[in-house]
Amino acid sequence: MAYEQLRETAEEAARIGGRILHDWADKFTAREKSPANLVTEADFASENAIFEFIHARYPDHRFLGEEGLNRNEGNSAFRWIIDPLDGTSNYVHGFPYYAVSIGVEEDGRMVAGAVYDPSRDEMFSASAGQGTMLNGQPIRVSSEEDLANALCMASLPVKTTRDDPAVQAFLRVLEAAQHVQRTGSAALNLASVAAGRVEAFWSTSLKPWDMAAGVLLVEEAGGRVTKTQGDRFFVDDPDLLVSNGSPLHDQLIRLLG
Repeated sequence: MAYEQLRETAEEAARIGGRILHDWADKFTAREKSPANLVTEADFASENAIFEFIHARYPDHRFLGEEGLNRNEGNSAFRWIIDPLDGTSNYVHGFPYYAVSIGVEEDGRMVAGAVYDPSRDEMFSASAGQGTMLNGQPIRVSSEEDLANALCMASLPVKTTRDDPAVQAFLRVLEAAQHVQRTGSAALNLASVAAGRVEAFWSTSLKPWDMAAGVLLVEEAGGRVTKTQGDRFFVDDPDLLVSNGSPLHDQLIRLLG
């Protein structure tokens, strides 16, 4: 199967999800329901529309989604990993840093994906061996090699304390890097590394749908993807470190240990 066709389908589906999120955002002023209920409905509406669109084209493929979507029947080598709304807290508060993320896996290897930012109408996409694009134009990771000059991003556990090892690691990098941000959308953080806007991103608390598409974006843009200790990355493991692939990746491994 042509990976470019899978990428194009992921792009189309991500735009469908993005339009639904945009429409639902206007309903947050409604008084009859809480924002939490509304965002749940928006999540489900987006995921269902994405699934129906993709399933119509690839009825034998398997699916995994954040909002309970889990279709593993059959023996297809392909699995679609869907996050209909990455950056939920940002979305609820009207902070424009959230995305739709759709990745395609073949026998455990990411082969196509799209991350769509509806607030900026930015579509990041990639297919195996074909590079990464932003709105159809090729993008590459940055060339910065020194962590002291790098902008990094991190995802921390939702509820944590100052004694959490993840927080301690965050503070160690904070002292060594130029800046470290915690933004609330892993998918857009990964896309930002791929686009050369950010040098690195890490987390030890992610779900497959948070990062499936984004790790391929980074790899195809020339970056490096490992676990935080430098071991091989697997999409079903919450441990992730991505960078532009320069020596600062190894600097981060030492600090995150």
